[in-house]
Amino acid sequence: MRAIAGEGQRGAAIAAGVVAVCFIAIATSAVLGSVASKVVPAAVVVIALTFVNRSFLRWRSLLAALIVVIFFIPIGRYSLPASLPIQLEPYRLLAALIIVGWLTSLLIDPRVRLRATGYEAPLGLFLFACIASLVLNPERITAAGSVLDKSLMFFASFLFVVYVVGSVARRSADIDRLLKVAVACGAVVAISAVVESRTHYNVFNHLSKVIPILRLGQIPFANGHDPTGMSRGGDVRAYASAEHPIALGAVLAMLVPLAFYLARRYKQRLWWAATACLMVGVFATVSRTGFVMLIVAMLVLVALRPRQMKRFWPALLPAIVLIHFAVPGTLGSVVQAFFPKGGLIAQEKKNAVGSGRLATLGPALRTEFDPNPIFGEGFDTRVTVPAPGVPANAPILDDQWANVLLETGVVGTFALGWFFVRAFRMAARRAREDDSDEGIRAAAFAASIAAFAFGMLTYDAFSFTQVTFAAFILMGLSAAAVRPGTVRADVPAVAYVPAS
Repeated sequence: MRAIAGEGQRGAAIAAGVVAVCFIAIATSAVLGSVASKVVPAAVVVIALTFVNRSFLRWRSLLAALIVVIFFIPIGRYSLPASLPIQLEPYRLLAALIIVGWLTSLLIDPRVRLRATGYEAPLGLFLFACIASLVLNPERITAAGSVLDKSLMFFASFLFVVYVVGSVARRSADIDRLLKVAVACGAVVAISAVVESRTHYNVFNHLSKVIPILRLGQIPFANGHDPTGMSRGGDVRAYASAEHPIALGAVLAMLVPLAFYLARRYKQRLWWAATACLMVGVFATVSRTGFVMLIVAMLVLVALRPRQMKRFWPALLPAIVLIHFAVPGTLGSVVQAFFPKGGLIAQEKKNAVGSGRLATLGPALRTEFDPNPIFGEGFDTRVTVPAPGVPANAPILDDQWANVLLETGVVGTFALGWFFVRAFRMAARRAREDDSDEGIRAAAFAASIAAFAFGMLTYDAFSFTQVTFAAFILMGLSAAAVRPGTVRADVPAVAYVPAS
């Protein structure tokens, strides 16, 4: 074999990692008594694809596959057949393969380098705050048990993804390809959400009929709990492939400015249609969070690109008409959700602790923040939903920033806020300085980052894996897009070809 454009050793590393993981899965299924008849064929198929289709080993192909899996295979709803301490979900397996392949490549391939993202200082401080919060609260670690282990693994994977994406997405074309994949997937999910809103049929609850290897677990809302999560104002709240309508509205709202960028840059009707689908999908969730995030994203785009955005004000009325006919009644339900009888604040205060943000915030601050104001009571040690052997020890906040404040204190909250502000300012600075299409892309990244950070005030974002994974992938792409001197159109694609 000979390497073309410098991906030889990296491809070999990933191939070896894929094969190793597949053999481990086969061995584990045999030892632990898993359904080997399903695990072995799947592993054989993966190994065959690894060696037959070399293009699959390109970084952009692997990352695109991860995006597709995150959007199309609902997290927490499906798993692969395996008897392990944690559910072996497709996104976990693929993310692990990518991360292991990247770490291996860093060691053996000089052409794969760890690249700075610009987020190092705030992330370093946040990690310090997390470690300090756990060291100072050992009893909380014991009480959280396996829940803490899983949470720490999730958060570590988010951070790894930022650096994998930021390191390997070196070309402007690669960044755009990944954005196209994300926006296209989001648009398809949005269309399914509209169908769900109209027919009450969620196609993502029936994937196991198409992909037999997937094992269906708990369908959201099937147990009869959280009735307000399923409907609002008499309208069904679509959740499609997300874990909750709020999380679906949030991830679709984050993609709207990026879809707008693709439509502006490539001037294709496909991306204008995708933008429209994403906006309608946000309303199909009947989510205040999604609507607020959409407004924040639009305001950021207007602030950073006033001339370009001014041209599209006439499209506002047709957009409202489209939403009205695509998802009838949802506009009124969203307005009613913001202006309920007696007022929104009064409504929130009437809720019981754990069922409303304002009703819960005061008691939580008194009992959880006051005793540990500097470093908090322990990162990810608040258990709001009981797990086997781990009872709940805190009420649901529906506010990720408040959750971070309680768990990591003032230091952790400052560090995480610094992280989002740094990411936003890096993208916004590039947007102001660059009048080209890449400047518009930077503005779109800034809008998405601001929307996610602001939305964290209205729901516990890190509890929903799909939207958080999508957000951190976008953070990595944003870092690559605005990094000086690394986004170049002349960097050749990387691939393996047989020696002649």
